[in-house]
Order: sequence, then structure tokens, then C-alpha cells
Amino acid sequence: MKPLFNVVTCQGDALPQLDAKAVAAFCASQGKRYEHFRGNWAVKAQKFVGDLLPPELPGELVYPFGGGDSMAALALFPKAKVITTLSLELAGDPRRLPGLTDAKVLKASLSAIANASASTLMSNDSLSKNLSATQQGELPGQLSMHLMGLALAGQEPVSVRFFRVEPDGALHYFSKEEVTAMEGTTAANLKSNWKAPDFSPAFANVEIQFVPKGQPDAPRRTFRHLAANLANDSLPPGVLKHLEAKGRVTAMTKAASYLLWREAFSTVRDYLLSHADFMVSDSTGIPPRHWTSRGCTVAAYGTFEKSFLGTWEGYQEELRKTFATAKKLPMRFGYPDGSAGKHNHLFTATCPKPKL
Repeated sequence: MKPLFNVVTCQGDALPQLDAKAVAAFCASQGKRYEHFRGNWAVKAQKFVGDLLPPELPGELVYPFGGGDSMAALALFPKAKVITTLSLELAGDPRRLPGLTDAKVLKASLSAIANASASTLMSNDSLSKNLSATQQGELPGQLSMHLMGLALAGQEPVSVRFFRVEPDGALHYFSKEEVTAMEGTTAANLKSNWKAPDFSPAFANVEIQFVPKGQPDAPRRTFRHLAANLANDSLPPGVLKHLEAKGRVTAMTKAASYLLWREAFSTVRDYLLSHADFMVSDSTGIPPRHWTSRGCTVAAYGTFEKSFLGTWEGYQEELRKTFATAKKLPMRFGYPDGSAGKHNHLFTATCPKPKL
């Protein structure tokens, strides 16, 4: 895994068989994006959101609709012990990198990774068509973006494992023999209009244990990505049980296409409402009325006039009232609003701890 980490995060020490010019060109362009993320969004967001965090947050962070975005999760919650993202995209097969000896193929593969990560690095949201495109190609799109997030946070991977989620919520980690047995089969896409993966189902879900760069003996933290369709009629029961077994959690989401507004996604919405002590989101998060009905406190920052995508007017009007007296937000968080001003906005929900 270290060679892939070095290449996609531009750490140096690329495999000798890879075309040096192709890697250098990728890093010249991508490196500017990394610096932009570190020096702009990450600094502002970490300071702003950090000042909003209540004390003694749960160490488990859950990020639904968080495809490829370990970057924001690690920036906003640098103390999280376990980070779990969930999205339609599968992690991808990391084993193809050593075989990328053709300079043109390597260049195209790196370009696909750059395209998929660009909007997250530069605009703090993600384009579905680019994330979908990473399901095919010679480099693992989701996994590469997760590795970028580690590097941007000054972390490095020390262990990578792939797994499936059992019906009872337990994680089954694949052995080499099991991975070999699945060769020749192809994972299914999780949404009909998503590009079908061109790799084995063994590489759908990934767990990365990581430490601060250069500190191999430091306590390990864990990042997991679960590939799942979070709609009520598609969400695997085992995924929900896995999330519920975490107990109390911290949560976040952004650029989530307003899916949490829909009754078709009420299962994951109800999970968050029942288990999150604190959640930060843009307007695509859970509408405020659901939080306040449970005794949670909602605080808004920035400006909201209308939704970025077409949505129910009732929730939009509720958000306009919520943001009517909101303080200024110094950075973009997920989608801008849908007004001509493209306003930055976010809101938090802080919930009382349940009585024992």
C-alpha cells in the first residue's frame, strides 16, 4: 500500500517502473491543489468548526454520503479514533499500480484520480459523475482519495485490510485465499446509473489504520469506508447493525444531494437522530425540525436563501428562518446555497446525552 500512497499523495519514492514524467506532471498539478486545501479550507474550517465542538465528543465519527472525503473528516475531527464513511462508491483494487508500465495508461489513470479529487480539494464538494467514473480504471479511486486525506492531515497508513459486513454487523476481514477465490468475479454497482466496478467484490470496503507521519509506534487510529446504498430499500441490515453497535457517535455530512430530506432515506436519518451527540452539515443534512423535536439545539452559520438543488419548499422556508440571524461563515462547507450569491452555510445540532 505504501507505493500507492507515495504516488497519489506525491510523497516521492514512486515505483521505479513507473514513468517519472507522468508522475511528475501529476504531482505538479495535484500538488498545487494539496497546498490550496491545506493553506485555505483546512485551516479555516478546522479553526471555525473546532470552536463549535462540545467537550467530550464520542470518538466514533460517522459520515454518510461521504464518498472520497476523508479529507474533511480528518480536518474537522482530528481527534476522532474511528472514522466511518459510507457511499455508493467501492474502495477499489490497489494491486494494479505495479503493472502501470505504459506511460499513456499511467497518465490517464492519474488524470482520472486528479479529476475525481479536484472538486473536493478546491471547492469542498464532490461531483457524482467523477466519483462514479473512479469505479473503473487502473487506480482505485476511492482508496486513493482516502489516502490523500491521510497525507493532508499529516498521517500515513500502517495497515490496510478489506472486508465484508456480516448480517449481524460484524466485519469479516478477507484472507489472501479468499481474495484469490473471488478473482474473476466483478463487484456490482450500487445504483443503476452508476458505472459498474471493474474489480472484484473483495475490494468494496476498506479499513486503513494510520499514525502520524514518521511515528510508526504511535497509537493507531482507524478509517473505514463502507460501500452501501443508503436508501431504505437498499441499505443492508448488517450495515445498519454495524453502525448501531458503535453506540453514541459524532456525525457529519455535506454535498449529499438533499437525500436526508427524503422519506426514502429515513432509516439512515433516524439512525443519526438516535445516535449522534453532535452533527455538522450543510443544508443537505437533516432538517432542523427533526433535531429540535428530539430536544437538540440547532445553531446556524452563514446565509441560506434557497437550496442548491430543487427540494421541498417547506424545509427551505424552515432553513431560511434558521439562518435569519446566523453569524458569518468564513469558508465554504459542501454546497453553496442556490441563490445568485452562492452563499456559504452550515449548521450544527447538539443533543443532550441520553439518560441511563
